[in-house]
Amino acid sequence: MEHRRFGATDLKVSPLGLGCMGMSGAYGVGDDAESLATIDRALELGVNFLDTSASYGNGHNQQLIAQAIKGRRDKFVIHSKSGSPREKDMGATRGGGRADYLIGMCEDSLKRLAIDCLDVWCMSRIDPNVPVEESVGAMAKLVEQGKARYIGLSEASADSVRRARKIHPIASLQMEYSLFSRDAEAGNIAACREFGMAFMAYAPLGRGLLSGQFRKPADLPSDDRRHDMPRFQAGNLERNMELLAVVEDIAKSKGATVPQIALAWLLSRGADVFPIPGAKTRRHLEENLKAVQIVFAADELARIAAAIPPGAAAGTRYPPGQMKRVNV
Repeated sequence: MEHRRFGATDLKVSPLGLGCMGMSGAYGVGDDAESLATIDRALELGVNFLDTSASYGNGHNQQLIAQAIKGRRDKFVIHSKSGSPREKDMGATRGGGRADYLIGMCEDSLKRLAIDCLDVWCMSRIDPNVPVEESVGAMAKLVEQGKARYIGLSEASADSVRRARKIHPIASLQMEYSLFSRDAEAGNIAACREFGMAFMAYAPLGRGLLSGQFRKPADLPSDDRRHDMPRFQAGNLERNMELLAVVEDIAKSKGATVPQIALAWLLSRGADVFPIPGAKTRRHLEENLKAVQIVFAADELARIAAAIPPGAAAGTRYPPGQMKRVNV
């Protein structure tokens, strides 16, 4: 698999990364043995870019990755987010932008991953109670100390990106981006291109909406957290499935699946866009990677654009409280 330069850094990563959140119980019980086999298979197929967070599985995810990369650290590019504080004294925003939090979580992450330096250390959310300049200044110290090669931001607005860049170079911006989540097209991606930053698309399959497997709320397990997400609720979910008709037709014509078309569409947005679909089984990983081979004709992209324009999805991507913490 051809690797691409990650923004203005010297990192070379696969066009599709591997989102590891699901390996630590985010969507059903995890299977450590299969997760490790999936990371092994990813590397065999050329996927060297792993995305994790200090908060995934309360540290389990980083410990799992430590097992996967042991003895071959140089084969992987590891992007880790800081996670958000869970302490009661953090208040409702739980932004996690304090210097002591960002430095402490990086050091804890290094211990769990059993490595000396992260390739990219990313602040999970902009903290409305802490100026972004102060947060980035703390992360810059980690670069100076050799604990992180580069720093990144997640769910930051274009304005926050520009403010952050005045303090220290930012390697990447991670934000939800898919056929159903197009907020980033309103200026975030443009800001990344202004500074030569990489753009990481998380939840590229809409948390399963673009998998085609959920047609009504009852299709979700009773304890699934997606019941709280507006796009999966009655009325919205059915409407969102109707939007997929053209994608399903194009997928059929190409002998592909709807998820593969959705990932290929993201890859078509530019060589600086890196989708990070989650996969916790080898089968799922291999299915996702077939998207790299899909090429669209101009009329196919036009059909998709007409069928699913920005804002077409019914319901917000998070519940109201969480929406206040994104694109800040």
